[in-house]
Amino acid sequence: MTSGRVLALAGLLLALATGFGAFGAHALRGQLAPERLQLYETAVRYHFFNGLGLLGVGLALGLKDSGALRWSAVLLATGILLFCGSLYALTFDSPRLVGVVTPVGGVTLIAGWLVFAAGALKH
Repeated sequence: MTSGRVLALAGLLLALATGFGAFGAHALRGQLAPERLQLYETAVRYHFFNGLGLLGVGLALGLKDSGALRWSAVLLATGILLFCGSLYALTFDSPRLVGVVTPVGGVTLIAGWLVFAAGALKH
């Protein structure tokens, strides 16, 4: 992944997080049980934080292209999809088996940040 692609992906993910957050605040409040709304809000929060982090990875890639930084971007994007996506799905009564994906997504996010840290140390 190039810096430009990572930045574009981060922008797209942040736009989605903003839309999902607004949807939750305006359309879901009062429609979901409190524990489901809390689950949805957790998904939005992690979506935002890691999307902003991906933005930083894209900027770092613009300064120094490295395999570790590219892999970090892939892992973070995948982690957002798996972790946040599974939480969004669980909010809306998906089969409980989807919950198996959540920790895989969490580990993928952690791996992405560890790979980023290793890549940053190589500078």
